Parts: sequence; C-alpha cells; structure tokens
Amino acid sequence: MSALTKDPFAGMAFESVPEAHEPPEARGLARDGVRLLLSRGAEVSHHRFPELPELLEPGDLVVVNNSATLPAAVRLDRLAVHFSTAREDGTWLVELRRLGPKGTQPYGGGEQGEWLPLPGGATLRLLDRETPRLWRAVLDRDVESYLRRYGKPIRYSYVPREWPIEDYQTVFATVPGSAEMPSAGRPFSTRLVTELVSRGVTVAPITLHTGVASPEKGEPPYAERFAVPASTARLVEHTRAAGGRVIAVGTTVVRALETTALTGRSSGWTTHLVTPETGVRWVDGLLTGLHEPVSSHVRLLTAVAGAEALFLAYEEALREGYLWHEFGDVHLILK
Repeated sequence: MSALTKDPFAGMAFESVPEAHEPPEARGLARDGVRLLLSRGAEVSHHRFPELPELLEPGDLVVVNNSATLPAAVRLDRLAVHFSTAREDGTWLVELRRLGPKGTQPYGGGEQGEWLPLPGGATLRLLDRETPRLWRAVLDRDVESYLRRYGKPIRYSYVPREWPIEDYQTVFATVPGSAEMPSAGRPFSTRLVTELVSRGVTVAPITLHTGVASPEKGEPPYAERFAVPASTARLVEHTRAAGGRVIAVGTTVVRALETTALTGRSSGWTTHLVTPETGVRWVDGLLTGLHEPVSSHVRLLTAVAGAEALFLAYEEALREGYLWHEFGDVHLILK
C-alpha cells in the first residue's frame, strides 16, 4: 500500500460526506452523546463518546485546548469579514468572504490600502496580503470588544442557521482568542471529565488560538499563538516516563505540544507543521473530529495513526455514516 504513504485518502469519495448541520443538542442528544470511532492500528471499533473513560487507562494524560471561541464573523451588505488571528503589532489576519444564500463563499477581491466600513461605525483597513486568501488588516478600535458586540460565530454552508456563541465553546474554554472552535473538545461534559479523573486519567490544558480553517489544499500554514504551561509539560514528561500515554484532544493540541517538544519553547507563535516526516515526540494518541482531507490536516493525522490505519478508519467512518465537521462525531486514534 505504498500509495497510501503519499495520500491516505486517494480514491476515497468525500463529495457527499454525512454532515452535522447543527449541535448534537439540537438533534436530541446530550453534548457528549455523539459517536466515537476508535482505531488502533488495523483494528476499528464503534462506541459512544461517554465510553471514553473505559477506552483509556489509569495513568494516561488527556491534554485539552482551553482557547475560547470569539464571535469572529462580521457581516456587511455583501461581504463577511472573518477575523482570524491577532498579531503582536495590533493588526489582525482577516479573510473576506462573499455572502450567499447558502452561507459564505471565498472572495478574491480587496485592494491594498482599501477601507471597509463595518457595522457600528467601525473601519477596517486592508494593509497587505499575508496568504492568497488572508489579509493583514487593522481595525480602528479594540477588536475583541468590537466582536463581542457586533460579531457572530463563523459558520459555513453546511450549518444552515445561526447558533449562539455558547454552542461554539467547549467546557475547557477559558482564554478567548480562537476564530473557530477547537472542536475536538466539544463533546466533553463536566460529568465525563469528572469520570475520567475518577478513573485515574489526568486532564491538563494548553492554549492554541485557532485561525480560520483553510478550504484550499496546499496552502502554507501561518503562525498561531500557543502556550504550554510548565505544569502541563511536566505532566507529559512524567506520564511518558511512567509508561502512560499522552492523548491530544485535537490537532491544535498536537501542534502546541510538538512545537514545545521540538523547540523547547513553551509559548509564542508556532508555524510547526506535523507530518509523517517530522513524526511526533510527545503525542501517543489523538482525539479528533472528522473532516474532509486538507493536506496539512491529513499529514498530521498520518503522523499519529500511520497511513494504512488512517485509510481503514476513514473508510469505516464513511461506510457507517459518521457525521463530519465541528458538531459531528469524533475519532480516537491510539497506537
């Protein structure tokens, strides 16, 4: 299966994946009532998320992202501005998207130096392009305060109606800064976290503020802010030394932990791209959502799972109708 080494999803049909169109609570489920696909090498099994404590072992460490989601979308008459990432100089990376009857679509317009009038009398100035779709821009007032008043959660066409910002927060959310929800942590409930701890599984936080999702394959990654507390780093080292496993909740957690493992830096900005070539140093397992393949995301999953195991898991997820995207089902990868 050498072809899987390059593209584990080659030949797999993702044009019509089952999508979660609303939070599980709106489908009559509890927050933690989603399905959980477990893959361990070639072995794949089906579970509900409340079974997670039984699938882990005493002495394991679950690392979560405590970044809280901002209402990062601001709508104009024909465009939406998605505020992605705060920069140290006070500018922000933003994405311009065209409003349509079924959500927003990419918008290739905009000019350097252009001023965009926003609701509430605010003005956004486009400075220069950071990537083919992201602008570096400056707002004439404090961005987070402005978003709390005029912003909405970012949503795409597969979510046909608006949901309040509370539906885009995880139970771990304490540090505002993400443009989109670190969605792998959404199914956790307070009760389930308590059960994990009572069974001898430790839970520890990192912070990585997510930018807007990339809809284009091959787009280079851009820097995101992260922090790995010294206490979490010590727990990772202690867990591994004692023979336990470090389970990352979300690709954001993998990126933060592996940045610290690789560079020794505990905070700042990371552009580290986890791939099969770089491998993983601190992460033994990953809890993640189901998403259409985007090159950097797929390569990270392959680094943890291996190409053949990832192919088998996604083949099973498609066959069994697992729901994709931030309100959908989840996938637990264990080595």
